[in-house]
Amino acid sequence: MLVALVVLAVLVVVVAVWAIVTYNGLIRLRNLVQEAWRQIDVELHRRHALVPNLVETVRGYGAQEREVFDEVTRARAAAAGGGLGPAQQAVSENALSGALSRLFAVAEAYPELRSSSSFADLQAELTNTEDRIAAGRRFYNANVRQLNTKIETFPPNIVANMFSFRRAEYFEANDPAVRAVPSVHFTAGEAPGAAAPVDGGPSFGGQRGGYDPRRDA
Repeated sequence: MLVALVVLAVLVVVVAVWAIVTYNGLIRLRNLVQEAWRQIDVELHRRHALVPNLVETVRGYGAQEREVFDEVTRARAAAAGGGLGPAQQAVSENALSGALSRLFAVAEAYPELRSSSSFADLQAELTNTEDRIAAGRRFYNANVRQLNTKIETFPPNIVANMFSFRRAEYFEANDPAVRAVPSVHFTAGEAPGAAAPVDGGPSFGGQRGGYDPRRDA
């Protein structure tokens, strides 16, 4: 009888230690997902702040391309509006990427624009930002995959269900983005000039149907 009680006590201790270790591991993964999303959010805001300056620069040479400018402005507003989880944000960013590709197609028709230092600097800033977003996206999705795998596999899913851990959403944007960028504004008859920094503030949104890196921190 005494031996059975000792064995039972040992089993209880082992299970308790396993549960604590599993819980702490889930917390660590959730915090990594949260931190990774914050880094992406910073770069997305840089991109959103850069877009109006790109539009203003191209408008300085091709003011008649109003339809393209309006499309980019609408796509940028939708992406920067907040209230989106990673999956929905990715859809908005992809729409913005498509609009930006049409904006750059317009720029191809204006050799003077392509050779201007303001446009070249903004284009380089966008490229660098998208590289950082791509790197951030890979890091974020890797952590999401680890978290979701642990939540779904047995026996860790027992602890995950007990403490209401939820699957995180992947971020699958085609192109990434920038937060503080040069401001470009033209008056009538003025050529593109030097750029000054513009600050874009953070905007985090709730995520529906899953773990939100910000809301559920």
